Amino acid sequence: MRLLFLGDVVGKPGRQVVVNHLPDLRARWALDCVIVNGENAAGGFGITESICAEILGAGADVVTLGNHSFDQREALVFIEREPRLLRPANLPQGTPGRGATVVQTAKGQLVMVINAMGRIYMDPLDCPFNAVERELAMCPLGSGCDAVLIDMHAEATSEKQAMGHFVDGRASLVVGTHTHVPTADERVLPFGTAYMSDAGMCGDYDSVLGMQKEEPIRRFMQKTPGARLEAASGEGTLSGLAVETDDRTGLALRVKAVRIGPHLTPSLPEFWDN
Repeated sequence: MRLLFLGDVVGKPGRQVVVNHLPDLRARWALDCVIVNGENAAGGFGITESICAEILGAGADVVTLGNHSFDQREALVFIEREPRLLRPANLPQGTPGRGATVVQTAKGQLVMVINAMGRIYMDPLDCPFNAVERELAMCPLGSGCDAVLIDMHAEATSEKQAMGHFVDGRASLVVGTHTHVPTADERVLPFGTAYMSDAGMCGDYDSVLGMQKEEPIRRFMQKTPGARLEAASGEGTLSGLAVETDDRTGLALRVKAVRIGPHLTPSLPEFWDN
């Protein structure tokens, strides 16, 4: 199975680069399933129903979120009627929406997607490890589904790595989001789970984490209240991760970072272009 994960979509540049490239990539690479983190898609803060529909319409099968899940208050309502939109599974009981879902590919294979959020330097939440364990128990790789993808939305690299090793051999992919900077550690773990500490963002990298540079710099220098953060408006870069899994086991065979656009060194899964 061919899986593509795209990191946090930030503002209009992120949305545009996803909409402009994803339909072609889906066809060119014969992708079976595409997951996109959209928690910063609405001007850098949350997601709206129309933006969610735009990302799904471009070729995403599932949209995941994170700590900005409900920055746009309308998400509290429309997340209930959109099963392909996930918020972290370890948010408190009673939170609208769902933290995991199973989607069927065009070939009839089942892919479970889990969204979890870390607790180090983040909001105090339920344990993400227990939440992921609960979801895996309900739909195990191999018997319940053909692939498992986990979006670990977390600040600390240690917590993301711990999650990768925690599910190694029981998930197809664990990929980190939230920090908006792609890491160089994409690999297949010892028992067959693909891993990357952070997929990076889909957005304008001539920025501070996708935001216009001036206000973040001022805040670091002056430590006083100021203007609202605004999403950068330059050309976006597509950042994510390509994974190929074994149809027999659901575990990863190959993995490669994906980067298309300015400011970053390009990276493509050459094993899909031959």
